[in-house]
Amino acid sequence: MPDSESPPSAVVWDDDGAPRSRRHHDIYFSADDGLAESRAVFLSGCGFPQTWAGRPRFAVGELGFGAGLNIAALLDLWDRTRTAGARLAVFTVESAPLTAAEAARALARWPEISRPASLLTARWPDGARGFHRIDLPELAATVDVAIMEAADALAAWDGRADAWFLDGFAPSLNPDIWRPEVLNLVASRSAPGARAATYTVAGAVRRTLAGAGFSVTRAPGHGRKRERLEARLAGAAAIAQASPRVAIVGAGVAGASLRRAFAALGLEATVFDAVGPGAGGSGALAALMAPRLDAGLGVAAALFAQASRRAAALYDAVEGAVIAGGAVQLPTGAKDPGRFAAIARSDLFARGTLRRLTANEAGARLGEPAGAGLLMAGARVIRPSAILRAWLGEVARARVEAVKRSSGGAWRLIADGGAVVAEADVVCLAAGMGSVDLAPGLALTPVRGQASFTEGVDWNSAAVFGAYVIPTGEGVLFGATHDRDDGDAGVRPGDRQRNLDAVAAALPSLAARLTAAPSGDWSAVRATTGDYLPLAGLIHGAEPGLVVLTGLGSRGFCLAPLLAEHLAAGILGAPSPLPRDMAALVDPGRFAARAARKGRPRPRTHA
Repeated sequence: MPDSESPPSAVVWDDDGAPRSRRHHDIYFSADDGLAESRAVFLSGCGFPQTWAGRPRFAVGELGFGAGLNIAALLDLWDRTRTAGARLAVFTVESAPLTAAEAARALARWPEISRPASLLTARWPDGARGFHRIDLPELAATVDVAIMEAADALAAWDGRADAWFLDGFAPSLNPDIWRPEVLNLVASRSAPGARAATYTVAGAVRRTLAGAGFSVTRAPGHGRKRERLEARLAGAAAIAQASPRVAIVGAGVAGASLRRAFAALGLEATVFDAVGPGAGGSGALAALMAPRLDAGLGVAAALFAQASRRAAALYDAVEGAVIAGGAVQLPTGAKDPGRFAAIARSDLFARGTLRRLTANEAGARLGEPAGAGLLMAGARVIRPSAILRAWLGEVARARVEAVKRSSGGAWRLIADGGAVVAEADVVCLAAGMGSVDLAPGLALTPVRGQASFTEGVDWNSAAVFGAYVIPTGEGVLFGATHDRDDGDAGVRPGDRQRNLDAVAAALPSLAARLTAAPSGDWSAVRATTGDYLPLAGLIHGAEPGLVVLTGLGSRGFCLAPLLAEHLAAGILGAPSPLPRDMAALVDPGRFAARAARKGRPRPRTHA
């Protein structure tokens, strides 16, 4: 399908304006009163609001997001009855998503839920395959939408739901979603005592739920349906634990993202840094947030796709953070046009997010002749200082020299001279290469990078061609060098010419303008790994409560927000927005596990 074409809509509209699935030829909700049906079948069927009374966290899973009616009804009730300070996490699955406009049209018939419905549709997922997070801080809730088949989504999710809405289309029209494989996964992704509700009373559904461990009962139906089902797993809900004390070491984008992620879950973490915000690799005048493009379209490509759209959404919400949107990827080799075409066709990105550019189109955008390229519309040129200022809050100035476990089980943060500056139940190391000083076994390698900048050069586009040029708002930032195994962060005058030469190879007219303008330089040392993927999780071999977010290389502003949410969720017992295969991809213990499987020594580390 050409880049410009769109797939047919998932919905057709009946004469009375009700939506119907094009794929399954079934209605999305009752023609009598869909909202009343949602409240009777799903909200009452799961015992709401009594079920969540007094619970600080509650998770609801759903099969069949559709037009979002069940979730809008849930959010409306949650907002009116939740315990003060409580947070709701929703995980919902949809293989054929509606657009935001279609969902808004469907939900408009119920003005009594217009507030949650309008919030939901304003932040509606863009249709790319994968997990999408909708933030609803106004309602103390998040909604994770998995756009994929139900079995794949449930296998990928790491959460445990306290209640389930089983709302796929009728079993006779959509049998896949009611397969034993799917309902067994529902059971395995359920917390003890979980409730489930569905409109169908089909015998196969009853038997499968019972076989999966649910006790199943019939209840009076709604409207024209005489009966519906309610189900419950054995066990009692876990007793809520006290929130841990969390310390974060490092005040760059990794540390800032962690603090924001914890705050979104209701916990205030303390950030420590010897110098202050942005002292390392996050301190440039501007930064480009763009995904790493991988024509293999495997798990790593999916990670960067999800991370980039999550980062873009979060940065767009920070006042003054976004300098420019979009970036042009220019070819650097003969295989690039074919690679660009494969990536642009991928369903990992929403249609239009990646678009092939002819040489004329790329040249028009960049102001001088250029090769055929790829427009990354979801990229952002951002102002790091604005992000750090918005997310970090107050930073405790302390040089943490060591973290050690006390006899009482807490982690002690030890500064110069042996002084204990803080105790915490969880310590998050987010200090780039400095994390190795606190956890010497980390498999990290330093990469020195120097970028150059000018003022007074008018340039509004971002271009990537091995090197990059991006606007800063006052001029241009360009570079950067990439010197592996070099831990010297000092500026080197000769590297400016290296940066100019890289620009001249792709955009000679711009390079001439940059050469003639007053310039400065900025350098930093980034941390990377042997497989060029980050470390995000519990440190392999360490005692519990020591986690790491580092090894981000030059993709920190792309990866850190999503990976920080993954870490914060794991620490606080909330569902992660990161699918399981991606979590395994960034697990710090992966190198040791690979070496053990192959009988080889662990990869070298830097101490």
